Amino acid sequence: MSAMEKDGTRLADLHKEARLRLLKTQIETPDLDARLLVEWVTGCDRLEVIRNPAHAIDSQTAERLHTILARRINGESVHRIIGRRAFHGIELGLSPDTLEPRPDTEALVELAIPFLRQRIEEQGVSDLIDLGTGTGAIALALLDQLRQLRAVGVDISTGALDTARDNAQLNNVSDRFAGLHSDWFSNVSGSFDMIISNPPYIPTADLQGLQTEVARHDPVKALDGGPDGLAPYRIIARQSRRCLRQGGAVALEVGAEQRSDVEAIFSRESFALVTVQKDIGGHERALLFTPMEKD
Repeated sequence: MSAMEKDGTRLADLHKEARLRLLKTQIETPDLDARLLVEWVTGCDRLEVIRNPAHAIDSQTAERLHTILARRINGESVHRIIGRRAFHGIELGLSPDTLEPRPDTEALVELAIPFLRQRIEEQGVSDLIDLGTGTGAIALALLDQLRQLRAVGVDISTGALDTARDNAQLNNVSDRFAGLHSDWFSNVSGSFDMIISNPPYIPTADLQGLQTEVARHDPVKALDGGPDGLAPYRIIARQSRRCLRQGGAVALEVGAEQRSDVEAIFSRESFALVTVQKDIGGHERALLFTPMEKD
């Protein structure tokens, strides 16, 4: 009989068995995943495991953990299971309509902060539009950092917009965030100091080769960048200028090998690449463009 089938199972034993189950199935981070899932299911944090390893867990809770571990083993990420993820110092709720934010995207937030801070110093306030907002991660992280910033989050998915609005409320920035249902710029009006986006950039043919937790659980629309992975960048490059204020900028996340292709697309539309930000893996992940005068 396993620890998960006994009534009054010790907390430490439950954690140990969860770790061993994940380790046997070659989960990349069995220790971390086991700890997070045990904490979530039992309500006991890491200190409780250390201080009170003999704490008794009832059989119903142990069985629930058994079910949760099966989901993780079948490729669902820990954060999808829990329904939340931390991102750049804020907490975000996830839904089936949204991409799960990744740490690499924090490079885009870091790229945008100095530019927006300068605009705020010059103007007192600044306005941002986030195309394909999803959970609202990028816009909300920036709102959290910059109190004089206002943001519009655009998405074609009404479910994603609902999630973004909920996350704005969760992070106490809903008074400075508005959701807009739009296919890219189709319903966008007004002007902004920055257009920012982490658009879909995976070539269609590469979608089948993605990790299980991405392929099965992230929405395809948030991943598929068209035949060459660059279709959204062409749309943004062609249409951004009409929505940018004088001195404004476009900030974008790109795939690990896409910097030169995206730079060329924007150069053809008379934008200059002014800043590049690397992600935690050293890849050129975020690009900042400003419009040049057209001949």
